[in-house]
Amino acid sequence: MNYIKNEYKSAIVTGSSKGIGLAICELLLKEGFKVVGWSRSGSELKHDNYFDISCDMSDRKRVEKAYAKSTELLGEAAAVLINNAGFGLAGKVEEMEVSDWENMFAVNVHGLFYSSRLAVPDMKKRGFGHIINISSIAGTTGIEQMSAYVGTKHAVRGISHSWYKELRQDGIKVSCVYPGSVNTNFFDEIAAVTANENMMRAEDIAESVWHCLNTHENYHVVDIEVRPLRPKGK
Repeated sequence: MNYIKNEYKSAIVTGSSKGIGLAICELLLKEGFKVVGWSRSGSELKHDNYFDISCDMSDRKRVEKAYAKSTELLGEAAAVLINNAGFGLAGKVEEMEVSDWENMFAVNVHGLFYSSRLAVPDMKKRGFGHIINISSIAGTTGIEQMSAYVGTKHAVRGISHSWYKELRQDGIKVSCVYPGSVNTNFFDEIAAVTANENMMRAEDIAESVWHCLNTHENYHVVDIEVRPLRPKGK
């Protein structure tokens, strides 16, 4: 059953150029959405209902411009916001570059706030909205040599829980997704881990996002944790 109304099928997806973000865009387009993708590198996705915007999530002014342009391209404010943009770097606490630490928080945490603070007033006017924040298993536990990334994803978890309580009476849903290892380019900068076929597929995470979205108006998925069944293979 398709619960989400056609008039609500407009979305912004951050970090849309590849991996999970790209898979989410493709699935939403398949389900009849108009989608604006934000990324720094740009997307090669071609579809009549897809619009691509260059945006650095760590830059508040660029996020504001991207949001205004998205509203123009969609012909309305987006009913759905998927905060997927993020990255992780490994490093021991005494060896981590200060700039790397700051950049992870700027994109993974501040960027999520920059986009959501713009979307919420429009969602309140509509009386409907759905914000989905892509966290990580790292948002539920500690991982050695990943303290900066773990810190950002714990922040995403806490922010998501606070927002859902704050916004639920306005008809706005806030969901947080915690994927385990996914076979994407995320691990390109992490020497200790190599992406492989035993990890989940980006398409699997997109399906979980769709599960959160396609729900009865009084049914709210707050958290969803997903992991590969056999991370070491058969």
